[in-house]
Amino acid sequence: MSALANDTLLRALLRQPTAYTPVWLMRQAGRYLPEYNATRSRAGSFLALATSPELATEVTLQPLDRYALDAAILFSDILTVPDAMGLGLRFAAGEGPRFEHPLRNEAQILGLRPPALERLRYVFDAVAQIRRALTRDGVQRVPLIGFSGSPWTLACYMVEGQGSDDWRQTKTLLYSRPDLMHHVLRVNAEAVAAYLNAQIEAGAQAVMLFDSWGGALADGAFQEFSLRYSAQVLAALRREHAGARVPAILFTKGGGMWLQQMAECGADALGVDWTVGLGAARSAVGERVALQGNLDPSVLFATPAAIEQQVRAVLDSYGPMSATQPGGHVFNLGHGISQFTPPEHVQVLVDTVHSHSRALHR
Repeated sequence: MSALANDTLLRALLRQPTAYTPVWLMRQAGRYLPEYNATRSRAGSFLALATSPELATEVTLQPLDRYALDAAILFSDILTVPDAMGLGLRFAAGEGPRFEHPLRNEAQILGLRPPALERLRYVFDAVAQIRRALTRDGVQRVPLIGFSGSPWTLACYMVEGQGSDDWRQTKTLLYSRPDLMHHVLRVNAEAVAAYLNAQIEAGAQAVMLFDSWGGALADGAFQEFSLRYSAQVLAALRREHAGARVPAILFTKGGGMWLQQMAECGADALGVDWTVGLGAARSAVGERVALQGNLDPSVLFATPAAIEQQVRAVLDSYGPMSATQPGGHVFNLGHGISQFTPPEHVQVLVDTVHSHSRALHR
C-alpha cells in the first residue's frame, strides 16, 4: 500500500471537491512522443512492446515525466482479450490491427469462450510494475487507470477481423442472427469483467471501458447490443479494493444522444466526445455521474494561443464548481491524441487546464 501524492483524478471521478480540474489524455503514451517511438523501435514491434511488462511500464511513465498529468493509464491494447480467445491478433504495417481467425460462422461463434486469465498475465504484471514505478518512499505520484474495450467494440473487431468504415459484416450478423451476436456479447461481457477485476487486483485504481464503436449503432440497437452489455460489465466489477473506492468510466464515442440512459448504467463517470457541449451534458446527467472530456484532438494542431482559448472554452462550458456543488469533471480529449501532435502543444493544454480551472473551483 502507498499513499497518493495526487488523488485529484479519483476525487473528481467520485464527484468530490477538488482544487482544480484533473487532466489526462487518451493515448497519452504514444507515437506523438519521440521517446515512445525510440522505445517501440527498440522493442521491434507494437505487440512486443505491449506484451513486455518492462517496456509497457517505460512508455506508461514517459508522458508523466514530460507533463504534470493527473493520472497514468496502462499501456496496452483494447484487443488483448479476443487475442487471448485465440483469434490471432497481429499488426500489419500501415494497416492497424487484424485478426487471423475472425468470427465468420456459427460453429466459431458458439465455440467462443472467455479466455483463461493466465493468458493475459503480462497485462497484470505490467499493472503491478507500473504501480511500483510510480511509487517512491511509500508515496505514489498519481493514480493508475486500467482499461478494456467494451463487449460491443470487441465484437466489432472479432467479427470484422479489422477496423471498418461501416462495420458491414458485424451489422449483417447483428440484424440477421441477433442470437449469435448476443452470444458473442455475453462471452465478451464475462471476459471483460474478469479482465478488469484482475487489473484492479493487480493495482489499477480506476478502470475505463472504451466503447469506441457504440456510436455506429442505431438508436434501439445501441441500447440492446452495446449499453446492455457495458452495464453487465460495470455491475460485475469490484468497486472497492484495498480499502479504496475504484471508480469506473464508460466512454462511448458518438454516444452524446444517449447520455441520460448511460448515466443509469452503473458508471461513476461518462466520457464524452467533442460533438457534445459539456454544459448540456452536465444538465443531462445531473448529479448522477461525473463527466470526462472533451477537447477536439485537432485543436492541438493550432497555435498555442488558440489552444489556450479552446481549453478555457471547454472548462467554461462545464461551469463552476464548489465544495457544495463539486460536479466532477476530468479534462480529456474527445478521443485519442493524434500521432502528429506537437509535444509542446500538449504542455500548453496541461498548463492551461490547471491554471484556468483553479478559478472555477471556489
